[in-house]
Amino acid sequence: MSNKNHDSDVAFIAALAELLRDNDLTELEVMREYGEDDSLNVRVSRQTQMIAAAAPMAVAAPAAAPVAAPAAAPAAAPAPAATSEDDPASHPGAVTSPMVGTIYLQPEPGAASFVSVGQTVSEGDTILIVEAMKTMNHIPAPKAGTVKRILVGDGDTVEYGAPLVIIE
Repeated sequence: MSNKNHDSDVAFIAALAELLRDNDLTELEVMREYGEDDSLNVRVSRQTQMIAAAAPMAVAAPAAAPVAAPAAAPAAAPAPAATSEDDPASHPGAVTSPMVGTIYLQPEPGAASFVSVGQTVSEGDTILIVEAMKTMNHIPAPKAGTVKRILVGDGDTVEYGAPLVIIE
């Protein structure tokens, strides 16, 4: 019977790890009670540097697109400029969402926004929060610069890779 509990616990922990990965969470803690004196406490976590590393990669991918487009069609130089205006994700300064979630522009209701258009930010400054699965994920500025556009509103739902802010 103890081995059966052990096997089910291993499967439970594996499912928690998969849930953590699939939902891009940094930490998950669960207490499972089997009886009065028998319980299992599990805390699965991963380093937050993984999320920080994912954000610059998402920003770097759109930056490569405008470079490739002019090389393919050098005669149509004004067209890529119009495309970057129409598609903020292709802007080299676009900060994209590292996860699916709800956007919050302030640390709490009624507080001042993290950033505003024209504000200078330093690398690592929190520019907004993406709530995913009741976890508030602070999104840092990937580089220092000036906030040119805020592309989302407070309470908006975003997908993975959606452009959030443009910093130049």
